[in-house]
Amino acid sequence: MAYVNMRRWGKQVLLAICDAEIIGKTFSESDMVLEVKEEFYKGVKTSIDEAISLIDQSTIVNIIGCKTVKKAIEKGYVHPEAVIKVCGVLHAQIVKM
Repeated sequence: MAYVNMRRWGKQVLLAICDAEIIGKTFSESDMVLEVKEEFYKGVKTSIDEAISLIDQSTIVNIIGCKTVKKAIEKGYVHPEAVIKVCGVLHAQIVKM
């Protein structure tokens, strides 16, 4: 399961996706910190496949969590070399120009 939160500003659509089990947690390693803030990520709880399918409707995407990032890679939305890892948690961003 994953949480998705979609926001619209004019022509821009921001999609935040995270693995459900990491909502509200903070991960830090060296000088990098990933905060999975509920106010940003917590929206609708859905399947990972449904969450990833919303990428097609979005212009900016922020994805945190091993399950959701791996699915985005599998579906061809994210290149594996564009992913960062903090404390074993994967994070990727997509910006469509």
